[in-house]
Amino acid sequence: MVHHRSLSDIQKQLNNGTLTCSALVSYSLENIEANQHLNAFVDVYADEARKRAAGIDEKIKNGSAGKLAGLVIGIKDVICHADHPVQAGSHILDGFESQFNSTAVERLLAEDAIIIGRNNCDEFAMGSSNENSYFGNVLNAIDTERVPGGSSGGSAVAVQADMCHVSLGSDTGGSVRQPAAFCGILGLKPTYSRISRHGLIAYASSFDSIGIFSKNVEDMARVLEVIAGEDSYDSTVSKTPVPAYSTKLNPDNNYRVAYIRETLETDGLQPEIREATEKTISKLTSMGHRVDAVDFPLLDYLLPAYYILTTAEASSNLSRFDGVKYGYRSENGDDLESMYKKTRSEGFGKEVKRRIMLGTFILSASYYDAFYNKAQKVRRMIRDLTKKILSEYDFIVLPVTPTTAFKLGEHTANPLEMYLADLFTVQASVSGLPAISIPNGTDKAGLPIGFQIIADDFQEDRLLAFSKMLMDHTS
Repeated sequence: MVHHRSLSDIQKQLNNGTLTCSALVSYSLENIEANQHLNAFVDVYADEARKRAAGIDEKIKNGSAGKLAGLVIGIKDVICHADHPVQAGSHILDGFESQFNSTAVERLLAEDAIIIGRNNCDEFAMGSSNENSYFGNVLNAIDTERVPGGSSGGSAVAVQADMCHVSLGSDTGGSVRQPAAFCGILGLKPTYSRISRHGLIAYASSFDSIGIFSKNVEDMARVLEVIAGEDSYDSTVSKTPVPAYSTKLNPDNNYRVAYIRETLETDGLQPEIREATEKTISKLTSMGHRVDAVDFPLLDYLLPAYYILTTAEASSNLSRFDGVKYGYRSENGDDLESMYKKTRSEGFGKEVKRRIMLGTFILSASYYDAFYNKAQKVRRMIRDLTKKILSEYDFIVLPVTPTTAFKLGEHTANPLEMYLADLFTVQASVSGLPAISIPNGTDKAGLPIGFQIIADDFQEDRLLAFSKMLMDHTS
């Protein structure tokens, strides 16, 4: 079976009888089996997917199938699916099964998407390389000696290697966009609060967003319009109406685009990424769009503010994992307090413990004002400056990553080097704005390069239309 370009193509064949959902599921399962070495899935729902596909084939015959019939999808191992294990890539959730569906999963199932399995990820979504998972490293399908990016590396590789059509990840500081760039596919982080976080295991609650991986803009738009929107289970979700994104993919004739001068002048940027970004910027100019360089003097404060705030929130959120009610419990505890300590020491991995300790330090009485409160003020300044630029321009464009996919183990000995991989993605996260990574060629080694686009709050329709236009003119 040939991989189909889009869900629209699939549904045309489903409706004319030349293709079945059962055949689509078989194709995905064959690819999953053939690519086991990539370690993209920690659990595959083979029998369940086949049964569901047969039921949807019947719905197609009687004309009652949902909007996403024929879509085979993977979900990151931080998204709850009722009666299925969810572990956030961690030993501490061994044996835990979700008792409910996340809102995103509930809405996918209601429109007849087929969930094929759960994808490997960095433990509790903390990482930029997918080397922090309890289930082992995920490998990049283009070069298995290199990382796929993180923390949603398994979700990205599943789409990259045709194991599913679309996958859901989560993006706290770039965990969808960075792996999308490393794997040569699309990755969308929507506006914070656009998609309900109900059923998403929390890392940093004021940053976490469910994001979407795909190989084309149309599929991304169709999934977003299904899973976005108001939800009574999440008090932070927006009530802003959800457009029919898939019907709004026609671009405007003239866009105003800003690129941040400092991102292209930084010494740490791989020259081939600079050249690819400048080439795409020049392409936009030649197409008649207004493109200007702008200054962003707060660039050096992005990572410090992000890591101070997210580790503080992680320290609070992960306190619930203590071995009492569910998941892993140490057998070495002599009393309640030692059980807590040993369970958390044995259950959490090194990077998670590092961030919990850092967050606990930041929230301590002596340092709360010096670090946490100051970082909140800087966060506001970053958002205000980014919004000011977007009041004058339609989009901000910049690289996704400083380098292309690096080798396994290259940065594990130095956490600060690893954190720098998030340099260009955290601006949208700190600001709560929607951003997308789209493919932008390759370097000399054939490794993918990403191009990042940031839009204003709830402007996903314009962001997707612009991304599609750019891909159509640069592919």
